[in-house]
Amino acid sequence: MRKKQTINMVKSMDRRSLEFETHESQHDGDVMSIATKKVVTAPQTATIKEAAETMVKNKFRRLPITDPGSEKLLGIVTSMDILDFLGGGDKYKILEEKHQDNFPSAINEPVKMIMTRDVETINTKDSITKAVTKMTTKGVGALPIVDSEHKIAGIVSERDFVLLMAGILTDEKVEDYMHKNVMTTTPGTRIEGASKIMVRNKLRRIPVVGEERKTPRPEEDKIVGIVTATDILEFLGRNSAFEHMITNSAEEILNTTITEIMESEVITANVMSRLGDVCDLMEDKGIGGLPVVQNGELRGIITESDILRVVSS
Repeated sequence: MRKKQTINMVKSMDRRSLEFETHESQHDGDVMSIATKKVVTAPQTATIKEAAETMVKNKFRRLPITDPGSEKLLGIVTSMDILDFLGGGDKYKILEEKHQDNFPSAINEPVKMIMTRDVETINTKDSITKAVTKMTTKGVGALPIVDSEHKIAGIVSERDFVLLMAGILTDEKVEDYMHKNVMTTTPGTRIEGASKIMVRNKLRRIPVVGEERKTPRPEEDKIVGIVTATDILEFLGRNSAFEHMITNSAEEILNTTITEIMESEVITANVMSRLGDVCDLMEDKGIGGLPVVQNGELRGIITESDILRVVSS
């Protein structure tokens, strides 16, 4: 019911610009109408492994970290934080230097070692407008919602807005909003390499093509799969990683090629697809982005972030 009411509210706004600014003062605090209120959290003493398992079990890309006593928000761990830990960035030093490549030892470090402490949040009294603006300007995929005591009261994500836009964006075409210069990788890429690409370029997914290219030539790229941050997280969170271990060396895990975890049956969009239909497809399949393919060739990629930018424009 709340979703239907919120969709009606969006439909009542100026369709030409989709401005959430309309009636902002009348809807102060309306972000709670689309937020998830029962938020799964973890204490900062939970291990990295436990956090990954919780995220995989609940199909989350992020997990707020709270103090068990006060329930105040202390930080957040995202799939990108875990990719950073797996070789994508500076957090890899925990595994490489502190634990000398001992994977089982490193993943039992407390999650506070890799969580993001400077969390972008909004207040329970804030509007949808503020949520959209903050997510787009700060480049974050979700915002924990806190009350006056900084206790977590909900969370709102890009996907919440994608769900709202399903069937509403009927005039906008994918080709006008997709990213055309797509960073790709090849089937032989290792998990460590894929993690680096994602962390350094702030990407949650990479199309996998048959031939690696230094410069984008989309007209010649044949897509053979897609690997996402969630795929790598599941590899860790479902304990698949341990099946590859003979010793305790992290190198055994990180040398796993993405062919073992990537999705080879890729759900795609066409350049002429309507954004509203793409939103429907994202909702139905539970995915956050689609490669854009024409005549079997990779032309671009459209993501939840792109949909949010349409909403905020």
